[in-house]
Amino acid sequence: MDQSELRQWESRCTQEEPPRCRAACPLHVDVRAFCTHMAEGDLRKAWGVLCRTLPLPTLLARICDQPCRNACLRNEAGGGLHIAGLERACAEASGRPAPAPPMPRRGLDAVILGGDLAGLAAAWDLSRKGITVALHTLSTAEAILDGLRRPAGHAILDTLSAHLAEEVDTLRRMGVTIHEGPLPPSQAIDEWGASGHAVFIAPVAYPLYCEEDQPPDVVTLGTATPGVFAAIPPARPGDSERPDETAPGHSPVEMAALGRRAATSMERFLQKVSLVAGREREGVFSARLFTSLADVVPLSPVVEPPEGYTADEARREAARCIRCECMECVRHCAYLAEYGGYPKQYARRIYNNESIVMGTRQANTMIDSCMMCGLCATVCPEGFDMGALCLDARRSMVHRDKMPPSAHEFALRDMAFANSGTCVVARHEAEKQNSTWLFFPGCQLTASAPGLVESTWCWLQRWLPAIDDAKRSGVGLLAHCCGAPAHWAGREQLHQDTLHTVESHWEELGRPILVTACPSCATTLRNGLPHIPVETLWEKMAEVADKHGLEPFGTPHPWKGDLVLHDPCGTREDEPLRNAVRALLVALGVEYREPALTRERTECCGFGGLVAEANPPLADKLTRGRAERLSAMGTHAVTYCAMCRDRLVKAGTPTAHMLNLFFSTPDTTLEDCTPPAPGYSQRRENRVALCERLKGRSADAQPAPAWASIPVHYTEKAAALMEERRILDSDVRKVLHHAMQSGRWIDDTNDEGVRIACFRPVVVTYWVAYTIDADGVPLVRNVWCHRMHVIDAGGRQ
Repeated sequence: MDQSELRQWESRCTQEEPPRCRAACPLHVDVRAFCTHMAEGDLRKAWGVLCRTLPLPTLLARICDQPCRNACLRNEAGGGLHIAGLERACAEASGRPAPAPPMPRRGLDAVILGGDLAGLAAAWDLSRKGITVALHTLSTAEAILDGLRRPAGHAILDTLSAHLAEEVDTLRRMGVTIHEGPLPPSQAIDEWGASGHAVFIAPVAYPLYCEEDQPPDVVTLGTATPGVFAAIPPARPGDSERPDETAPGHSPVEMAALGRRAATSMERFLQKVSLVAGREREGVFSARLFTSLADVVPLSPVVEPPEGYTADEARREAARCIRCECMECVRHCAYLAEYGGYPKQYARRIYNNESIVMGTRQANTMIDSCMMCGLCATVCPEGFDMGALCLDARRSMVHRDKMPPSAHEFALRDMAFANSGTCVVARHEAEKQNSTWLFFPGCQLTASAPGLVESTWCWLQRWLPAIDDAKRSGVGLLAHCCGAPAHWAGREQLHQDTLHTVESHWEELGRPILVTACPSCATTLRNGLPHIPVETLWEKMAEVADKHGLEPFGTPHPWKGDLVLHDPCGTREDEPLRNAVRALLVALGVEYREPALTRERTECCGFGGLVAEANPPLADKLTRGRAERLSAMGTHAVTYCAMCRDRLVKAGTPTAHMLNLFFSTPDTTLEDCTPPAPGYSQRRENRVALCERLKGRSADAQPAPAWASIPVHYTEKAAALMEERRILDSDVRKVLHHAMQSGRWIDDTNDEGVRIACFRPVVVTYWVAYTIDADGVPLVRNVWCHRMHVIDAGGRQ
């Protein structure tokens, strides 16, 4: 990822965007932070927010006409916040701010003509930037307040003149020279320009110096004379255009913002830099930040009395602030929440991770822990897809040989095993020479429930031809992995090789229509082999039910238990598939509920993206979270993905595969449909046994490797550790066989009779601690593994 790509990714995350209130404020007051401090009763911090942003804060905080209120998102849930009342309460409670010390002068000079609020604000900002300012005004009381919009009928009106005088005094303390009296003649402007001064003609003085047919530039307020800036007096709104609680006049905030815009242009002119660069969001702009109101309870405003809010009233009104932020993806995804940030920050971490030439890559685990399920892109208003970002990073890491070998090694080994000769089946239906359809159960269903694969294939042979009036040939079967693990691991060449093998089998079987049981397989094959027709088992079943009713499904099962439906994340963009599943359940008389996150917003079970291999603790957390939310809706769950079913069962939620429901008998219970999930070793054995049955050969048709015949027992502790550490029964047997053949093991001096042996069959070194029982059979007590080479004193591994 280069910097331009990083910027593109960053631009799609709106979390750091300002909320609507701040975007609608011409001075960009951080209303969210201000309300947060007010709600907490921390007036010092709240006043600090105003003083950092507002020019003349003692005055402006009391006469703010709150243009932000109309933009406040709370308008859609009770009414916009009364920010003006909160600012007045804060100002009254906080008193006059400590005068800022004069900034060191920078040798830059500015002149301001006109002492209205815009002129005073420009003087304030310029002086705080270390620029020497001369302000020319008719008088310090030149009807400033009379020309401004003010709170109507408020007690604060009696003290505004005093606060204006305070701010003028503060300007003098800041080093501003104030000249009271007649304004200088026009030729004086030329003299100031010749001496390098910047000049601002405030709105009150605009008619004296400027021609109406030569308005200043809207962005910079620049005039035809370089270094001279001017602001046209803003239109005074009529009664219908102003808030009911304000008296007629110019908007104080807009007037102050004109002064700030002028000050920015003057400083840039004096520094000889661009007057226009980076000013797109100066003043009011459209906010991009998305904030959901789904869980926001409507609350009415706390009415401000004429004497102003009390401390308690101000806290209650400020507490109505929603504190707008997006974080939709983080709220819905435990993975994104795990790393304490949000996608824009993660994009930077990934960019920094890729930029490292030598040293530790801190973001590797984060990159490899994404499920790539697409939920973030679904809930994000800008469609930010963290999975796509992580996939790009994984591919880059693989290409540069920076992917940690341990990240996906077990999953890729399992994929290779599923695609080996001991597991792959590619054949026509018995006594058929051609196939119209090709059942593709997927590698996880063959591992989890091989009996369901056989039952489904037989059912398809009986009923698929029954929905087609044309005379068609049979239903073949292809037991093979679609290559999703390689895709998730970022190993594109391996992924393409796997797809090519699938395509070769498809060609050899006569180019039939693929019928997939696994939603992930359907997505992977459609994306990777778009020229191959792919349909789903569930849609074909729905077609059968639509044409033949319940006959193909036996006796309906109107289960009355609390059954909740879990959609696999692979169906997020497949509405027809999801609808077919629901239609089938209704046709079978199965009553079910749906969780809050369902259909296109469903959650991943914790297997997607190979997170279970790269970050097992996080994967378990993801699965437990989904399982708990399903259990809160019903006593049992049902899904149509084998891996989803197995993971949810292991997390404690009894879960049935849809096929368990279809191929049940009238006396079947929900408990019967939720068998335990097989372990990793059993999953391999299931694939092999299925292959042997479907190919019509016995288990001893091919000679088994020598290590496979070793008898072995396991303690409960060892069996649990094997599951946790992804160590297979075959791995243990290889270690024991190597120890027996070589006579190389270590006697554990701390535990008499325990032997410790190790072996490195490929890239992982496996260790086994075991004893020998009276019959000479090893009893495995402990297992572990690592990636170091173990070499003895003789140089042997």
